[in-house]
Amino acid sequence: MNHPHVFSGNPLDRGESQRRDEDWIARTAEDPTSRFLPMWGPRVLITEGSASSGHFGPGLGWVTREDLTQVGISPTLLLLGIKEDTAYYAVDLSQHESAGEQLQGRNGYTFEDARTAAEEFLTGPEAGILAQGRAQINWHNRHGFCSVCGHQTTIQRGGQKRQCPACKAEHFPRVDPVIICVVSDGERCLLGQSRGRLAQQNRYSALAGFVDQGETIEEAVAREIREEAGLQVRNVRYHSSQPWPFPSSLMMGCHAEAATTEINMDREEMTDVRWFGRQEVLLALEGKNENLRLPGRIAIAHHLIKAWANGEVT
Repeated sequence: MNHPHVFSGNPLDRGESQRRDEDWIARTAEDPTSRFLPMWGPRVLITEGSASSGHFGPGLGWVTREDLTQVGISPTLLLLGIKEDTAYYAVDLSQHESAGEQLQGRNGYTFEDARTAAEEFLTGPEAGILAQGRAQINWHNRHGFCSVCGHQTTIQRGGQKRQCPACKAEHFPRVDPVIICVVSDGERCLLGQSRGRLAQQNRYSALAGFVDQGETIEEAVAREIREEAGLQVRNVRYHSSQPWPFPSSLMMGCHAEAATTEINMDREEMTDVRWFGRQEVLLALEGKNENLRLPGRIAIAHHLIKAWANGEVT
């Protein structure tokens, strides 16, 4: 299977059958061969790598249960999965500041911002594991209480579920579906600036938005382009998808053709929407266009724009 995007390609078996066995969870959580990935707020533990660790070069900073005991914590453990009979867990240090401080700098370990780590230090498969762990921890931190009756919930299935002991309601981690689309009109493509983080001088990206209830991917693309740019589209084609753990989205990348071309953008949501020629975009992808800055390779938008600019889609 091809994994073209950062945060995809997670190599772990998520252990569906093992999660049903709470005794197995308890046993592997104490097993000296199991490995644990500490996450501290938006940061993840990274190792510089060494011959003694068997990991050459930077990578995820896996620790042992003994390492956790030494820094004085017995945290809630969230099972990420299994590989070659080894269980891998994510560890949330948000309530264990002193433990994070003790791990920082120990044996070549350091905490790095998750996005920076994925861009600069991790392989594709490791970034996939990071995406799973970060999204899972974020969901648990936000959903500690039952949305039905308000009672505090408990973790089950190694973190794959929370259950309310009062009303017995079951709660599962959510993923927010987001469409992102490059619209083209022959030798031009449509890019925009949304208000907020991307509202920087000369920085443009593909238009995107959340899929609404009772809506297909194609319908979501048509609606978002109409709402943000005032255009009608046709021939929506799926390109690829990307997990995006900020906090927990699934980006569904598409291309579409413009059925109309006159821009009438939503000025409350967008700061600018415009057409760019193919040569402008190709130069921008090479970093040679001062008038157009595009998303980096970490983002699916980069690959959607590049695919159009290189003529891989029509």
